[in-house]
Amino acid sequence: MLTNLITLFTFLFTLLSSVRAEEFVDATIAAGHGNAWKYGTGGGLIGLIVFVLDIMVFIEVVKSTRPTSHKLLWIAVVFFFPVLGLILYALFSNREGHRASGADYETLP
Repeated sequence: MLTNLITLFTFLFTLLSSVRAEEFVDATIAAGHGNAWKYGTGGGLIGLIVFVLDIMVFIEVVKSTRPTSHKLLWIAVVFFFPVLGLILYALFSNREGHRASGADYETLP
């Protein structure tokens, strides 16, 4: 499962990196909406960090020993409220109590 996720993220990263940002900026200016990238609405580095942390929470919740309904609830909270969901998960999730046996993080090769 982890290798499938890594393959998916590699594919998405390759796909997104092959598209030049100038094409999007030129299309936005031509449409008369101004330069949206100038104001940081494209997500940026902070958006990428929040996205990666959300994916880590999703994987941790799916691997946990929580009941299925609790897993779905945590995933929904983090999905619909990414930043607030991360904060709530970090504060109230009882991560140690629901860690699967031997669920230490694997090192990347």
